[in-house]
Amino acid sequence: MASPIILAEQLVKNFGKVEALKGIDLEVYKGTVLGVLGPNGAGKTTGVRILTTLLSPTSGHAEVDGLDVVKDAEALRFRIGLAGQSAAVDENLTGHENLEMVGRLYHLKGKEARRRAGEVLERFGLSDAGNRPAKAYSGGMRRRLDVAASLVGKPDVLFLDEPTTGLDPRSKLEVQDFIREIRTNHDSTILLCTHDLAEAEVLADRVGILDRGRLLVLEPAAELKQRYGAETLEEAFFAATGREFEAEEDEDDDREVMA
Repeated sequence: MASPIILAEQLVKNFGKVEALKGIDLEVYKGTVLGVLGPNGAGKTTGVRILTTLLSPTSGHAEVDGLDVVKDAEALRFRIGLAGQSAAVDENLTGHENLEMVGRLYHLKGKEARRRAGEVLERFGLSDAGNRPAKAYSGGMRRRLDVAASLVGKPDVLFLDEPTTGLDPRSKLEVQDFIREIRTNHDSTILLCTHDLAEAEVLADRVGILDRGRLLVLEPAAELKQRYGAETLEEAFFAATGREFEAEEDEDDDREVMA
């Protein structure tokens, strides 16, 4: 079997007395989509921040695309894409300028960065708004621009943290179609954190349930439902965690960082 493109071994992260991650073991293979579900404060965003080099683990080991997330952090940043929970765009730049700037950060030459910016804008239906400043965009358009920015460098591994939260139905479907396209073509490996159970079931090859800093299960949605004798993924989630699914994300992970 091929080596996993995302690997975590006994990954621990503490913020003072708060144990955000309690020994996570994780393997994700190339060209697949892993959907990560979990209640508020389960540690999902903390895990993503470690795997994308934004946080260092307290202990344990993690690799992405064969690179250590701590020792090889600088090199790894050129191989991954990240769309976090909040749209990280410069509101004073146009959509095209935002994406071109991201391309330059990936060390693309000016002409190539401009070309990639145009391609990605078109892919997300933002070409007509490409020359408008991002501050004139709607919330949904900014979110789409943020997800688009994660693709400019053609990353081997893509981390999407609640990518469809706050989007209107049409924009949500466009982002989901993009994930389906990548999954079908095996262009990149995706780790998808989501609160949308239907989204996880339809898009992900496997589903992981994270709760109180521990990864409880990691398997295809159909097997997960079979494991708990559940008819729906929501029932399986409740059985695994012993609590109701919380539909809206809050800032528990952020409060962990501040603890």
